[in-house]
Amino acid sequence: MKRRDFVTFLGGATAWVATGRAQEPRRVIGVLSALPKPTGSFDPILPGALAAFYQGLRETGFVEGRNMSIEYRWADGHYDRLPSLAAELVRRNVTVIWAFDLPSAFAAKAATKTIPIVFTVGADPVKVGLVESFSRPTGNLTGLSVSLSVTAPKRVELLHELLSSVKAIAVLGNPDNPNFHPDVSDIQAAADALKQRLEVLTAGAESDLEAAFATMVRHRVDALIIMPDPLLISQREQLVALAARYTMPTIYPSRVFADLGGLISYGSSVPDLTQRAGIYVGKILKGANPADQPIQQSTRFELVINLKTAKTLGLMIPPSLLARADEVIE
Repeated sequence: MKRRDFVTFLGGATAWVATGRAQEPRRVIGVLSALPKPTGSFDPILPGALAAFYQGLRETGFVEGRNMSIEYRWADGHYDRLPSLAAELVRRNVTVIWAFDLPSAFAAKAATKTIPIVFTVGADPVKVGLVESFSRPTGNLTGLSVSLSVTAPKRVELLHELLSSVKAIAVLGNPDNPNFHPDVSDIQAAADALKQRLEVLTAGAESDLEAAFATMVRHRVDALIIMPDPLLISQREQLVALAARYTMPTIYPSRVFADLGGLISYGSSVPDLTQRAGIYVGKILKGANPADQPIQQSTRFELVINLKTAKTLGLMIPPSLLARADEVIE
């Protein structure tokens, strides 16, 4: 509401009321992520994710430029930059920090014990030591999580259903991600149950991706699982292109890969998570204590299949799988 309209609405309230409101300190949200800085219309998190975050803020009464501002810090896939970026936000004395990924959440936690932190992570935050409890996280952290102990084995099962004759699968992840080893452990257990050989491959930088695919060919891998990780998400175009070049059936952690031509994806609805993160941040801006806000877990998952890519690979998608898909890209 404009000042003139506000004063008129009050029926002639004195001008000092409006002036006082205009001088009210503006709240500042610090956003910390290991992902690349946006360029043009590119949403580094995932298409629609940032818009959903803003929507969550609006639902709690906060609009950027009106009663709050946002400062972003992007690590561009370099996890070693996160501590200094988190320290910058602390020195800026932001009101609350939104950490969008597990490495950023740990960096923010190490940087401050007083500034509230809302995280959005693909991990069990209790299992990896981020918080003490889902119902009472304690301290200055709360947020939302995706249980990879559920999604990781599911991706193994989906590959098995798609390729019943598969004997060897590979998993590609970033060893610098704090959730790398727990995620690999869950995938190994699922592969063992299906009597599949598992090859664990790592990529800590963009330059490692080509070599990882070459290794899969040498080890006669039949299919690939891409683990959820900021670096790998930021390199989604290259990963989809490499999978096509090496004719490697691949399952990805997010639908954005399938939209780019990836064969199949299974993961949580990121816009749903970021919208809820915006609501949590808004509550904290209004004075809520993060320790009193229980950790929310993802309840919406998406299965997306790219039929065009399946035809290119010479694969027939089982009707049962197509029937369960949230979207089939033709």
